[in-house]
Amino acid sequence: MFFLLNDAVLDLDGEELAPNVIGPRFASVSFDYVQLLGQELFAKAPMVHRTSPGQAVKLASLIVIKAPDINAALFVALGVGCNHNQVAVRFASLDVAVMANLKNADAAGMLDALSADREVWRRLAA
Repeated sequence: MFFLLNDAVLDLDGEELAPNVIGPRFASVSFDYVQLLGQELFAKAPMVHRTSPGQAVKLASLIVIKAPDINAALFVALGVGCNHNQVAVRFASLDVAVMANLKNADAAGMLDALSADREVWRRLAA
């Protein structure tokens, strides 16, 4: 399964996301707590999706575990070391065709923050 985290398309292992595997481990963790973890992670390292793919995959996996319809997340920090409350968050459910286009662009080295924004987040739209 593919997951867009900011401007990086991550490949999540479907077997690790199976309900019988993850159910007991994360049953008590709320979606709000997962969001808070993401905000704290991006507050410390705003480019974690590029600099630490392992951590990014773990965060994306937790998001999918708690909200299976979500396959895209945007975390925008004001800067390194900012307060986690200063990290803006958005989630989305992208169509398979959109995700395939994003994956192809990422694999070709053509996916960056501006192109992801144009395709998905539309924060910079006039």
